[in-house]
Amino acid sequence: MTAKHVQYLLAFIFISLGGWCLVTPGMVEQLAFRPEYQVLNTTSAILIGCFGAQAVLVGTIIATAEFKARTFLIFGLVGSIPFFFFNYYFYFIAEIFTHWMLLDFAGNIGIFACGLLGFRLKQAETAA
Repeated sequence: MTAKHVQYLLAFIFISLGGWCLVTPGMVEQLAFRPEYQVLNTTSAILIGCFGAQAVLVGTIIATAEFKARTFLIFGLVGSIPFFFFNYYFYFIAEIFTHWMLLDFAGNIGIFACGLLGFRLKQAETAA
């Protein structure tokens, strides 16, 4: 496995989860939010769709950019750690999210892992 493979995996995480939000925002809202927090109107669909569009944009940039080792490390940390707190708070403390939102948590673990693995692989490739 090369750093470029890890980069494509990282892009896939963003494009697939973001694409889901972009294409079917109502489904995402119904699955990810507990019923008492669902709005299910045009505004909520737009907001979830915008979130998805941004994730697709980031995934596209990840897939096409030239990553350095430092890019992997920073992206892995900054692209996942704040979201761990987000997921923890809204799932365990505020209890707004359903178990389906654990897919986002799994995605954040993937982002973190890809960042660290990509960092190691890119360092090795650069040194060689």
